[in-house]
Amino acid sequence: MISEANTRIVYMDNNATTRVAPEVLEEMLPYYSDFYGNPSSMHTFGGQLGKKVEQARKKIALLIGASPEELIFTSCGTESDSTAILAALQSQPGKRHIVTTRVEHPAVKHLCEGLDKLTGHKHKVTQLQVESDGTIDMQRYEESLTDETAIISIMWANNETGVIFPIEKMVAIAKARGILFHTDAVQAVGKIPINMAKVPVDFLSISGHKLHAPKGVGVLYVRKGTPYVPFLVGGHQEQGRRGGTENVASIIGLGKACELVAAQLDDENTRVRALRDRLEEALMKAIPRSILNGHKTDRLPNTSNISFEYVEGEAILLHLDRFGICASSGSACTSGSLEPSHVLRAMGVPFTAAHGSIRFSLSVYNTEDDVDYVIEHLPKIIADLRIMSPFWQEALKKEGEAGSCGCGCK
Repeated sequence: MISEANTRIVYMDNNATTRVAPEVLEEMLPYYSDFYGNPSSMHTFGGQLGKKVEQARKKIALLIGASPEELIFTSCGTESDSTAILAALQSQPGKRHIVTTRVEHPAVKHLCEGLDKLTGHKHKVTQLQVESDGTIDMQRYEESLTDETAIISIMWANNETGVIFPIEKMVAIAKARGILFHTDAVQAVGKIPINMAKVPVDFLSISGHKLHAPKGVGVLYVRKGTPYVPFLVGGHQEQGRRGGTENVASIIGLGKACELVAAQLDDENTRVRALRDRLEEALMKAIPRSILNGHKTDRLPNTSNISFEYVEGEAILLHLDRFGICASSGSACTSGSLEPSHVLRAMGVPFTAAHGSIRFSLSVYNTEDDVDYVIEHLPKIIADLRIMSPFWQEALKKEGEAGSCGCGCK
């Protein structure tokens, strides 16, 4: 078994969270010490921070092609998701049908599943099935819409597989029916170009810690003219749309992060994509019985989800951790569960593979050396784990392949 000490950190779990960019931290620090006032204060010391918040709002709006006044600062992507869905329902009391998918992040999935208990009203939730490659059948999507549909909530890109949904086409269909559309774009913003002028969604969610800003800050985009009911009621902050004193330092950090990722989009979609492709191609060549989960091309440039049959994802992660390699077996919000990923189950990934899925999610901070390091160690990890797996040995016997799998098994 593996005995090498952990001598370095190779971080490939960026869909779970990202490092705060050094430039972002530098931008934030003065607002924890020298400029600590409340932006709602009447005095200049506090009031000057309001201008900094608005500057950050403009930077974020520029990244997604929105108007600054259409952005509401929140605490995270989950709050943004809840606010959008509940606002749509409260502003249309006669409509209680929601269309979403079976592969949404728990922030949307669990909210929709628990709406009846939360609101005291009966709702109908349609969770669209996905194809084996994680994509959506557009005919099935269109047929799911009714006159009672209050809102459609479909993620821009899946957090586990990176599969990108055709949001522009979906929104066009929704608009033709007069139905509000929300997209959780937490994984997409900063990785692929997004322009609200071209894709007229009504609500869009952003989370700072997914794009090299700190945790604890998010954004909800609300298109001008969209009916809206606040989720957090209190003070006059955010033009009365979200009560609570602004998280000034983090908002300023998020503005700087959006400025940085806008300048790095080309790198994300060329160099990072090439690193991702080399990583998955090398691993799948070196490790028999490996399955790429998700559409081959319609994916985020940084995300690779691979299943290794007859091994446990948790065991793989523990051994990777001994080498300082950070990856994931699914969403960070559900990785404590021993159940296979709900995303992979929805895609019909075989049980023998779903338990052994690993997600590698890169960033602009990853290098060729990082990829080489994972390629060097993971095949041996899988081989060692399979030697101890009775299921693997049984599979080899059934197919008459014992000793010929190519991964070091006997």
